[in-house]
Amino acid sequence: MNMDSDHRVVLNVGGIRHETYKATLKKIPATRLSRLTEALANYDPVLNEYFFDRHPGVFAQVLNYYRTGKLHYPTDVCGPLFEEELEFWGLDSNQVEPCCWMTYTQHRDTQETLAVLERLDLDTEKPTEEELARKFGYEDNYFNGRVSWWQHMKPQIWSLFDEPYSSNAAKIIGVISVFFICVSILSFCLKTHPDMRVPVIRNITVRTANGSTSWVLDKTQTNAHVAFFYIECVCNAWFTLEILVRFISSPHKCEFITSSVNIIDYIATLSFYLDLVLQNFASHLENADILEFFSIIRIMRLFKLTRHSSGLKILIQTFRASAKELTLLVFFLVLGIVIFASLVYYAERIQPNPHNDFNSIPLGLWWALVTMTTVGYGDMAPKTYIGMFVGALCALAGVLTIALPVPVIVSNFAMYYSHTQARAKLPKKRRRVLPVEQPRAPRMAGPIGASIVAMCPKNVGLHTNPALAMCKPTFEVRPPTTTTTMTINPPSLMATPSSMNPSVASGGTGQGAALIPRDPAPVGVLVGAKLSLNVNLNNNNNNSSVVNANGNVNNSSSNNNNNGSNSNTK
Repeated sequence: MNMDSDHRVVLNVGGIRHETYKATLKKIPATRLSRLTEALANYDPVLNEYFFDRHPGVFAQVLNYYRTGKLHYPTDVCGPLFEEELEFWGLDSNQVEPCCWMTYTQHRDTQETLAVLERLDLDTEKPTEEELARKFGYEDNYFNGRVSWWQHMKPQIWSLFDEPYSSNAAKIIGVISVFFICVSILSFCLKTHPDMRVPVIRNITVRTANGSTSWVLDKTQTNAHVAFFYIECVCNAWFTLEILVRFISSPHKCEFITSSVNIIDYIATLSFYLDLVLQNFASHLENADILEFFSIIRIMRLFKLTRHSSGLKILIQTFRASAKELTLLVFFLVLGIVIFASLVYYAERIQPNPHNDFNSIPLGLWWALVTMTTVGYGDMAPKTYIGMFVGALCALAGVLTIALPVPVIVSNFAMYYSHTQARAKLPKKRRRVLPVEQPRAPRMAGPIGASIVAMCPKNVGLHTNPALAMCKPTFEVRPPTTTTTMTINPPSLMATPSSMNPSVASGGTGQGAALIPRDPAPVGVLVGAKLSLNVNLNNNNNNSSVVNANGNVNNSSSNNNNNGSNSNTK
């Protein structure tokens, strides 16, 4: 029994005691549990156990990993907490069993989603002055107290034009920006309506049959009403001002220039000025109307609304996160379109078909695309039985091809949207958790308390838990010139003089009696005892001291002269 207990070790983790063999902990080397020694600070020699203030639920799986060699993930613990515990115990998180791997790695996807939402700036929390100084690059001036007026105004201007929810003034500017965007898009669409256009009439002189001349009015083309031109001028003036102000006050010029939404804004604004130049200098060209096609880029200003709507940000981020699934979808669609276009072309040529719509494979590509996407315009259709069979296969393949990646895209959108709603409901400022303070070691007054602490085994136990200290000290009383040794043996608390020690007596210095340890071995308990010593020491006499049951010391002495020293100790 004793030999078996020597090979066992007790681990107290979070108040729950675990017992195992030392050999079990040696199965996984280079870990915290494989290097346990009694010299560690968390070893309790009284209870003979190691204490770790860690999560007890995770440690059950950790200890099971030492026993069985299989690491399982507890479902009632958050993933980051499990990783932190494994890191503390020195284990590799990649050793999780395959049955728990998918459940365990879900938190990593959640953390990536939260990091993406953090970059999207969907929160409306106002940053502090220090964060603004770090963002706009004047952190040194901020700490030195030398912030200029431009450095102070630059973040405010940026928040007005780029962060619509930062203040009431920013909301007003955001509403104005959205208004001009909507008016610009509406103007671009309405000016193409026939009722909104003004015809261009030319007076043409013609010669009649009788040889006289006459004139006729010819409607050659139509132009947009002049009111749309003035509307475009006002809108683009606002867009130009907005771009310049945002560029000047932006914290990072390179990121501002390379932003995709900003690039669309540049091109849309430049297209207006380019259109003005072409109308003045290239209107006489025959194909000048083709140049108006490039003004369609103005419709892309709708993407500027992403700064004002978190839903559009989530939608765009969903397509970014689902890029692999979308690429896979396009690949399978192209593969199916090519295959079924070729099949239907040759299927319609096998049987006599005077009304064949598939005269070439490129025409079959259009039919296969419309069929696989389940649109079905009906402008082209197979007429033979074999062609109808190929068309049925094409429709079924299109439904399956499109239906497979769509749930992944929907799942990504639901994930981003749910996390966005959760972040909006959480408090912006979390409660700060104070650091754990180490308990202060209790102090014992007087040299007796210091001697008791010094005589405890390995100086452990008494200063951490005095109620469990097991020490029965023995003291010596050393006078300045004469050594009188007094031994206190609880519970009898009897002190008897010992023989004189000249070597010690010659080394005694100072005044009063000094208590020094003589036998540091622990033999009893001395807790809460009120010890009062009253020792009268003379130069030429021997003293005997008796301690009664109440802890009072009665001294008897024979004086040979009047030169004595008194020492009172409590």
